[in-house]
Amino acid sequence: MSDKIIENNQVSIIGEIVSEFLFSHEVFGEGFYLVEVQVKRLSESSDRIPVMISERLIDVNQDYRGEFIRVTGQFRSYNRHEEKKNRLVLSVFAREVAFTEEETDKVKTNQIFLDGYICKPPVYRKTPLGREISDMLVAVNRPYGKSDYIPCICWGRNARFTSGFEVGGHVQIWGRIQSREYVKKMDGDLAEKRTAYEVSVSKLEWLGLVYNYHWQK
Repeated sequence: MSDKIIENNQVSIIGEIVSEFLFSHEVFGEGFYLVEVQVKRLSESSDRIPVMISERLIDVNQDYRGEFIRVTGQFRSYNRHEEKKNRLVLSVFAREVAFTEEETDKVKTNQIFLDGYICKPPVYRKTPLGREISDMLVAVNRPYGKSDYIPCICWGRNARFTSGFEVGGHVQIWGRIQSREYVKKMDGDLAEKRTAYEVSVSKLEWLGLVYNYHWQK
């Protein structure tokens, strides 16, 4: 990827299309649609990753469920206002798509690289069984003053390493996108099952502190 615009946010996934295309929005007459792609993990489980695709890249009127697709692009975020507050919504923004054979063990089916900045103090903790975990929110710059805010989760030594990171710190991250179901408590006794998306970090590098860095919600 020689285009400097996308060097700091690179995603590649291979998986099975498991939903129809759902219209999202239109920009200058170009329609964008959401579709879910199921990507297998090394274990028996899998992740269902939302992908934003332009109608100019694929025939969104077709039902491709059961087909396998390779998507390269960026992991993007936007704030959706609901329940009197903003909710961070994440999806893979597709730049290139291609149909492919079913994924194999020889090919990495879920890869992401981010080059961004720590925009909240990392939350380091231990599970009851002593496993170390750290949650980070990383801002990755886009052109024209925009940024994507990407939740990242680290384990073990990486989690311990991030516990000393400061806001404004410049980091590079390698990992995979994962989905996680949770239950959101609503008014009264109501509850709603939702899905969260985050980057599971396999490798990261600290590139120093940027003292004049500011971020906006």
